[in-house]
Amino acid sequence: MVNMSVTELKERHMAANQTVNTLRKRLKQKRLHLLDTDVAGYARSQGITPVSFGPTDLVCCRILQGHTEFGRFGLNGLENNSTLEIASLKIDPAFVEVYSLDWTPEKNRIVSASQDGRLIVWNALTSQKTHAIKLPCAWVMTCAFSPIGQSVACGGLDSVCSIFNLNSPTDKEGNLPLSRMLSGHKGYVSACQYVPDEDGHVITGSGDQTCILWDITTGLRTSVFGGDFQSGHSADVLSVSINASNPKLFVSGSCDTTARLWDTRVASRAQRTFYGHEGDVNTVKFFPDGNRFGTGSNDGTCRLFDIRTGHQLQVYYQPHGDGDIPHVTSIAFSISGRLLFAGYSNGDCYMWDTLLAKMVLNLGSLQNSHEGRISCLGLSADGSALCTGSWDTNLKIWAFGGHRTVI
Repeated sequence: MVNMSVTELKERHMAANQTVNTLRKRLKQKRLHLLDTDVAGYARSQGITPVSFGPTDLVCCRILQGHTEFGRFGLNGLENNSTLEIASLKIDPAFVEVYSLDWTPEKNRIVSASQDGRLIVWNALTSQKTHAIKLPCAWVMTCAFSPIGQSVACGGLDSVCSIFNLNSPTDKEGNLPLSRMLSGHKGYVSACQYVPDEDGHVITGSGDQTCILWDITTGLRTSVFGGDFQSGHSADVLSVSINASNPKLFVSGSCDTTARLWDTRVASRAQRTFYGHEGDVNTVKFFPDGNRFGTGSNDGTCRLFDIRTGHQLQVYYQPHGDGDIPHVTSIAFSISGRLLFAGYSNGDCYMWDTLLAKMVLNLGSLQNSHEGRISCLGLSADGSALCTGSWDTNLKIWAFGGHRTVI
């Protein structure tokens, strides 16, 4: 074996990186040459008419309030007791931001996470809380409902994915005990999602640049995606989305500006890497048919990619005249995929026509809109309602009018 100095190794590494970047640019140009049109161009050529929404077609019907600093004082805030408890303490509320939310498959329950140190499970029909779960670490970043709806998962700066069984009896202080701690990440847990149709496995994404498939029953890692492997992310993983049509596949978004497609049966390397964004990929979400997925980024754009060809199919972007581009923080598709909902760091929440790449409604302009950054959003299982969470501490449920069959 020929010995090389550190300087020589650095030079070879730099040369290799330059070669990779050159090949990447050539590949991008080749793809653009082969891609003769985008989704919007084709839709216009076929005479597709845009979806039309007015300010009364989407109405805020519920405001879920309850994430405050009182979580740190041990208040459970269940049902209608929170007002009395707060009044008895005579402390001015200090509000904290909502970071994540998720719906149950049966549509009427929502779990939300906030850095008040609690997860709250809501009845979306009554706006009441059914659980206020005290967390081992207040710095939570993500939460998820299990497919069967019997448990919830969360993760954050403690680098652990915590599992709580909602059917477990509470302790003497009224707290729900921790069912399982999934420990193994070397960085914060930024994303978690249960594998569809089962409560036994969850996939997490982390600031350690990896994703992990966990067996909840044993608490062990089944597979690790990325890390030491060359095809993994080169920066923090920020989001994951599992393909409902084929749960063996999932995508991840990262601070390295890419999204990657993974197969849980082949953990050693990503199946595809998707380029195009010029900023952190904050959110990824599979399209309803499972053949495409959407992304949202700090570059202010949402994008649609095809997992079969690797091509970027469409860019969704609304110009801003002040030059300050708001970040896309979260996205969700309607049941049919015709609509794309995107939350932004400036408080806007756009509804996009995915076929024509046209913004058809901004929830930020409606009555009862949020007063802060939209941090998370999600659609109910039947597509009849949208829930948005914000740094203004509130979650809001938006009900659709006569367009329910469209979405």
